[in-house]
Amino acid sequence: MKTKLSERLKKGEIIISDGALGTMLQAAGLEPGTCPELWNIEFPDRVEAIARAYAEAGSEAVETNTFGANRFKLSHYGLQDRVAELNTRAVEIVRKAIGPDRIVLGSVGPTGVLLMMGEVSEDDLYEAFREQCVALAEAGADVICIETMTALDEAVLAIKAAKWNTHLEVICTMTFDKTIQGDFRTMMGISPTEMTHAFKAAGADIVGTNCGNGMENMIAIVEEIRLADPGIPILVHGNAGKPHYHDGQNIFDETPEITASFVPNLIRAGATCIGGCCGTTPDHIRKIREVTSGK
Repeated sequence: MKTKLSERLKKGEIIISDGALGTMLQAAGLEPGTCPELWNIEFPDRVEAIARAYAEAGSEAVETNTFGANRFKLSHYGLQDRVAELNTRAVEIVRKAIGPDRIVLGSVGPTGVLLMMGEVSEDDLYEAFREQCVALAEAGADVICIETMTALDEAVLAIKAAKWNTHLEVICTMTFDKTIQGDFRTMMGISPTEMTHAFKAAGADIVGTNCGNGMENMIAIVEEIRLADPGIPILVHGNAGKPHYHDGQNIFDETPEITASFVPNLIRAGATCIGGCCGTTPDHIRKIREVTSGK
């Protein structure tokens, strides 16, 4: 039986997760405006190749292609009735790619609808997360990874849906922006401290931050999380630096060497599970692995 991810992290082990999926899907041919999760059915070999590339680069935990596989996001493509199918297939693909011993992270992203604007009820939002998390768990995911959240109420409902309806550990992360005052807040005004207390109270086993920042800015965010809670494991998925817009695309120029150079300070700040977000590739993960293993 696998040791729980949170237990490994609390013992001081540094776990390397994967890098960007969207970046890699686009490189494999995903067209703008199409549904990434449908590739689990239409192009499973391409999705599998990405997961395998991350495992070969040193990722011990790899995410599923299910970031938008909830009924609200899928409804934009007329796929809202295929939640279970798309999530199940995604887990099967990653498991096949990485084998039985590595960790499958079941990715759960925001729904795109806002409670505070009255666009959805709490019950409907909770049910959407329950539906997705149960599908990921029943398909064999090891951990539910709720990520890129900005609204505290939505994130807490997602955590509860995962904890109350599955046997899996739950990670939850938020995306922060640096303010003109120099601190970090989500677009809804939530601080890393507020996030940490709320997520832990809701039952999250691991908290953290992803997207929005490169590894350099993640250091201060992790320091604040660690001050808020001395013991909770912290996951960080940083971008490959700041993007710039060119020919209709966001370009990330930070090399694997630059990204990895911030990792020692990130670990000293308290990060325990480290991977990449937008713009990162298996080469970034490989370099992060080298830095953390002392090679």
